[in-house]
Amino acid sequence: MTNPYTIGKKGLPLYPVSAASFEQWLSSLPGPQQKWVKASGFKASAGELCSMPDGDGDLLGFAFGMAEEGWLYQLSPLVPKLPAGSYSLESDWTSDQRAAASLGWGLACYQFDLYVKPKKESPTLELTDDIATGVGQLLEAQSLVRDLVNTPTEDLGPEQLADAMQVEAELFDARMSVIHGVDLLTRDFPAIHAVGRASDREPRLLQMEWGDRDQPLLALCGKGVCFDTGGLNLKQGNGMALMKKDMGGAAHVLALARLIMQANLPVHLLVLIPAVENSVSGNAYRPGDVIPTRKGLSVEIGNTDAEGRVVLADALAYACESEPDLVIDFATLTGAARIALGTDLPPVFSNDIAIAHDMTASGELVEDPLWVMPLYQPYKKLLKSKIADLNNMSSTPYGGCITAALFLEHFVTAETDWVHIDTWAWNQSDRPGRPTGGEAIGLRAVFHYLEQRYG
Repeated sequence: MTNPYTIGKKGLPLYPVSAASFEQWLSSLPGPQQKWVKASGFKASAGELCSMPDGDGDLLGFAFGMAEEGWLYQLSPLVPKLPAGSYSLESDWTSDQRAAASLGWGLACYQFDLYVKPKKESPTLELTDDIATGVGQLLEAQSLVRDLVNTPTEDLGPEQLADAMQVEAELFDARMSVIHGVDLLTRDFPAIHAVGRASDREPRLLQMEWGDRDQPLLALCGKGVCFDTGGLNLKQGNGMALMKKDMGGAAHVLALARLIMQANLPVHLLVLIPAVENSVSGNAYRPGDVIPTRKGLSVEIGNTDAEGRVVLADALAYACESEPDLVIDFATLTGAARIALGTDLPPVFSNDIAIAHDMTASGELVEDPLWVMPLYQPYKKLLKSKIADLNNMSSTPYGGCITAALFLEHFVTAETDWVHIDTWAWNQSDRPGRPTGGEAIGLRAVFHYLEQRYG
C-alpha cells in the first residue's frame, strides 16, 4: 500500500460543508461560484463532492458534504471520487477530529494488492506533524490486520503466521519462540496439537515477549486457525468460503502488539498465538474424543468445528501461569455472535465487568464499537459432559457466543483479569473506508483502553 499522506505539502483545498449550514455557506460565495454550485446540483449531502472554480475558471478546490455524525469516515467517500493528486483539508475542525478523519482517508485508500495491481492511484492528504505519527501508526496496524486476513491460506499457513510475528519481533527487539509439531505434546500443549495434527502443516504455538519484566504483565492471545474446514464435522462449501479469515484473532493481537510497542507502553508484553489448520485426514481428532489440556481439564469433543476455543484453552492456561495483570484474547470464535449483534459489533466478555464497560467506552471514543455481553454462569451447565470435565460444544444452540466464552473461562484463573472479544474480522460489503475483506474490528478500542490503563 502506498502512503496516502504527505507532510507539509499543500494540495488542492477540501472544504467541508454541512447540510444544515449549506444555505449560509452558499450565500457567502461570490456570484459566479454560487451559480456554479447551483448548476451542479450540490446540496452538501454526506459524501457529495463539488468542484469549485476560481474567477478565471481554474480549479480552486472541492467542497464536500459532511455526515451528520462521526468523524472517522467523513473523508472516506471522497477518496474514490477525487482524481490522483495532493489535497489539504481547510476547516476549523479540532486536532482530534482531523486525526480521526485522516485515518478514515487512509483506510479508504487501502487496496489489497498482493495478487493484482491497484486499480487506480490514490489521492494523498496533507497531514501536520502533530497528528501524522499517530494516524500513520493506526493505519499501519489496521492495514496489517487486513493484509493478514485477506491472504489465502496457501500463502498464510501456520509457518507464514510465525514469519509475520518474526517481522514484528525484529522491528521492536522482542523475543520470539515457536513450539511446533510433536514438541507441543512434550511441552504440554495437547489441545493445540490435537486440533492441528491432521494437517501436513504442523501446528505451532507462537510466543513473543517484549518489555521490562518488572512491569505489569499483559498477555494477548489470538486464535490462529489459518483455515477451518470444520474437521470431521465438515463445513459446507459456503461455510468454508471465508475460512482463510479464521486467524483474524491472531492478526488482531499482532497489530495490537505493534501499537503497544510503538507507544512504548510500560508493560511486559506476552503474545501467544496457537497457529493451526483444522483439516481432515486419517489422524484428525474426532467427535466423541476426549482430549487433555494444559490446564488438566479433560474435554469431550462435541463438535470438531468448535476448534478455536480448544486451541485457545491451552494458550489461556499458559498465559495465566505467569500471573498476568491482564489477559486479552481475540478470536473469530462463533457465528452466534454475528446472529446476536451482526458483523460490525463484536461482543466483549470479561470476568471484571468494569473492564468490559471501560473498553466499550473507549470504543465509543474512537468509533470502534464493542458491546458488553454477560458471562452468565447458569449456562455453564450446558457444557457438562458425562465422560469428561466439560464438552467443547453446548447441549443447545442458544446463547452460543456466551457458552463459548464460558468454555474459555474454565482455563483462566479466577484471580486473573480477563477479556474475550469475539470479532468477525471481515467487512461483508463495500462501504466508504471499509472495503469488502479483512478488517480490524475492536483493535482501536482495545488499544485506547490500554493507553488509559497503562499510559
